[in-house]
Amino acid sequence: MNSDSFNAFFGNAMRTALIGVFALLALFLLAETVSVLSDLGRSGVPATDTITVQGQGQASMPPDVARVSFTVENTKATVALAQAATTKQANAALDFVKEQGVAEKDVKTLSYNIYPQYSYPNPCSSGSLCPTYGGAPKIIGYQVSETVQVTLRDLTKVGDLLSGLGTLEVQNVSGPAFALDDATAGNDAARADAITKAKAQADLLAKQLGVKLGKIVNFSESSGGYPYPMMTYGMGGGASDSKAVAPNVPAGENTYNASVSITYEIR
Repeated sequence: MNSDSFNAFFGNAMRTALIGVFALLALFLLAETVSVLSDLGRSGVPATDTITVQGQGQASMPPDVARVSFTVENTKATVALAQAATTKQANAALDFVKEQGVAEKDVKTLSYNIYPQYSYPNPCSSGSLCPTYGGAPKIIGYQVSETVQVTLRDLTKVGDLLSGLGTLEVQNVSGPAFALDDATAGNDAARADAITKAKAQADLLAKQLGVKLGKIVNFSESSGGYPYPMMTYGMGGGASDSKAVAPNVPAGENTYNASVSITYEIR
């Protein structure tokens, strides 16, 4: 290749490279220009021309689970004897629960406790002046208790479960606590109701003020379910003399509440 050809080739390559560089630079400048134009009219400070509205929402839904807790406890002279008595009674109750078709995943031990039982003798006779008693309390036995929570998905069996536990002389039963297994469904429905009411309030307020609503610049919420009622049953000795009558336990509905606050720009 002679010098003229080399110079021509080199010149063409340089021109091509420069054209490419200028093209990339032009694209970059175009993008920056579009970005600047899109930001025109936007302030870097928070909006000050705003209105804030609140909405209170509510949703009522029938429960799909019932939770019942029960405790068995026995006091004996030794820990081993108290454990044996409590285990026998708890196992009988758990066998009955399984007979009601309750799955293993829906039966949960909440606590297992062993407490010493003390005697505090009084060395003074009634009506006499009693000196300070410095004697140590005496252990006279041990109490062992086990608390179990059962989740029932067939609400028609709640009454039978309660009566069956009574027949087995379970001393303490708490419940039923009726609830949604997935509580988020109730909260979501209540929130949607609250947002709908807040938007309606914003539209009305904007009309009355003679302004137009812009974008939402702030949102906050609080939600929670209405506390469902719980019943507590105390069952002592003699409950097994005859089969306990199944109580009537209407499930009703659970009410969920939500509160939202929405801030709009106005123009």
